[in-house]
Formats: sequence, structure tokens, C-alpha cells
Amino acid sequence: MAVIKAREEDVRLLARLMRAEAEGEGEQGMLLVGNVSVNRVRSACLDFKDIRTIPQMVWQKPGGYEAVDKPYFYQKARESELRLARRIINGDRLHPGEFSLWFFKPAGNCPPRWWNQWNVGRYKSHCFYKPTNTDCPEVYNY
Repeated sequence: MAVIKAREEDVRLLARLMRAEAEGEGEQGMLLVGNVSVNRVRSACLDFKDIRTIPQMVWQKPGGYEAVDKPYFYQKARESELRLARRIINGDRLHPGEFSLWFFKPAGNCPPRWWNQWNVGRYKSHCFYKPTNTDCPEVYNY
């Protein structure tokens, strides 16, 4: 059962975003980007108060994803990436992305805090950050 509404074109958009942000980190990395993305749609808090759809999340400015400004984002989604996007839309959660709203790739170690959120882990080159349950309870409810 889907945890957010998504038309087929939304699935394709999310799949392209997941690949563009984390293709070099394999399926797990792409799934983690998907977790963060779905959490942004569900959260209704912090920088994501007005984000309710996948397109709004993908194209959010400021605060959105850097990959949308790169040519490789505009490549057609492959079946394997569509499968991963559907898994995330249907509620798969993976640590450290399961409650995260942010990730980034630092030059060195993960800072303990980033944009006033706590680090919850690293996967390959990306550090993941989640809000507190008082700042953003919706991200914890599904």
C-alpha cells in the first residue's frame, strides 16, 4: 500500500531523481535517497511544510536536490530504478534514511549536526540527518 500518492509519471520522476543522486552508490544508495524524498512529501514540517507531491519535492527551490540541474537527471528511468521507486512509495524504509529529511556528501567525516538536525548514519559517501519527533512527527508515522 502506497504511503504517498503517486501517478506513474511521479514514479518515473522519483526514479530519475534516485538514480541521479546516488547511482554510484548502488541500489541501497538509491533506496536511501528515495526514503528521504518520500519523507519530504509526508512530513509537513520545517522546509517541507508546503510539499505534498513528488513533483513539488523534486523541483523545490531552495532546499531541493542539486541533481535536477545536471544533464544526467533528464535520462529516461530504467525498469530497475522504477522498481526501486515503487518500493519506496509503498513504504520500504532503510537505515539510515528511514526517518531522514536530509543527506549530503561531505569531504570528510559526517558532522554530528547539519541544518540543526542530528546525524543518524552514513552510507558510502552520504551522511543522513533526521529531525526530532517533536520538530517533525509526521516523518515517524507510517
